[in-house]
Amino acid sequence: MNDESVEYRGVKVTLVKWFEISRRDSNVRPMEGLRGFAVFLVFLVHYVSVSEPWTGAWLKLFGAALHSIGNKGVDVFFVLSGYLIYGSLITKKQQFGKFIARRAQRIFPTFLAVLAIYVALSVVFPAESKLPSDGAAKYLLLNILLLPGIFPIEPIITVAWSLSYEMFFYLTIPVLVATLRLRSWSAKQRCALFGVAALCIIMLVSGEYTRIAMFLGGIMICDAMKFARAPSAKLATAGLIVMLSTPLLPLQGQAKAMLILVSCCLLCWHCFAAKSFLTQATSWTPLRWLGNMSYSYYLIHGLSLKFAFMVLGAFVAPGNDLFIVLFLPMLAFTLVPSAVLFLLIEKPLSLRVEGAKKELMQSVPTTRLSEGKPLL
Repeated sequence: MNDESVEYRGVKVTLVKWFEISRRDSNVRPMEGLRGFAVFLVFLVHYVSVSEPWTGAWLKLFGAALHSIGNKGVDVFFVLSGYLIYGSLITKKQQFGKFIARRAQRIFPTFLAVLAIYVALSVVFPAESKLPSDGAAKYLLLNILLLPGIFPIEPIITVAWSLSYEMFFYLTIPVLVATLRLRSWSAKQRCALFGVAALCIIMLVSGEYTRIAMFLGGIMICDAMKFARAPSAKLATAGLIVMLSTPLLPLQGQAKAMLILVSCCLLCWHCFAAKSFLTQATSWTPLRWLGNMSYSYYLIHGLSLKFAFMVLGAFVAPGNDLFIVLFLPMLAFTLVPSAVLFLLIEKPLSLRVEGAKKELMQSVPTTRLSEGKPLL
């Protein structure tokens, strides 16, 4: 073995140690890849927004399309959360206090670290600050409590609005499972219940609140996997195409929300429970590693992009058509602070790797990859 091979192997071992979480033989690997795919979609939203001064007129329409498509990344995250959190709760009874404490441990260390960075930068660059001149302490407290999003409050961290939805789900779903004694229901009965609930939310609720139905989509997948066959690769591929194209279609309200819910669930269900090129793609190691640090990436990549383009602006005047040229370099750049945040804060303080493996495996139905047959 030559020195180059030894060096390559050493780098690979280090990367595995840093970013690997799932076991090689587990079927949670596509979930990690789906997280990576979801956070890449979110990156598209912010890249299009921040790079706008360097986007030529002929690319404006293309950028707007990418921006709309990228917004579906959060919907994928919500489906995954619904699936995993509900799966862990329906499998065994858990004390509410301990459950919420684990969820808080998962969310707050990384969130508070990034929030501290934003607050510090608000002091250094007051022109960019979101802190009001009056009531700054109250506004900061509201953000710490994760109220922006569910309530009409502007978040200090732009993407943190979704955390209020996550926390709302964490607080309500264990109460619902216990109150209705859902563990005594059959999987079909629970699936029907949450299907009706998702339909009611889409039909009766307006605006961003319809996204709560995405959590219920993940719940339905978890129960449906116990009695139904997984969607075929063709159906899941159609779901992927519909999910990404629906934001571009002239649809409004309930029709759009329903299409996104169904298509996203078809994709995720297939990746969880079948074998195909889609599961191979979502099990691709770099994509999974991005998924494993997706929370850190989600919170800090927007700030990283803004910094990078601020530095670029000092050397290259806006107006130059650099949208395509800068795409990959900016994506690569955002990985660096995200990885640092993941390795220094998220992984040691929020991720107990062995515990994470156990929780993931408990939430996944066991008769899956080897036994699941497609619907079509």
